[in-house]
Amino acid sequence: MKDKRYRSIIKTISWRVTGTIDTFLVSYLVTGKVGIAASISIVEVFTKLLLYYLHERVWNRIKIGKEKIEPDYQI
Repeated sequence: MKDKRYRSIIKTISWRVTGTIDTFLVSYLVTGKVGIAASISIVEVFTKLLLYYLHERVWNRIKIGKEKIEPDYQI
């Protein structure tokens, strides 16, 4: 079984939204400034989107923990 590229893109976006909210909250707690927290979060969105997508595509090629599922029927 192999994931399609669009699945990796959807997972990348959903994970990034979660991660960016976390980054914003941590940045705000550390700095106490909304502007700085927002700046950090904006920069972080783009770098980590790319990194996660590449990470996901590499792991899609690694066989560790994958099983080949055979169909229940034969022709």
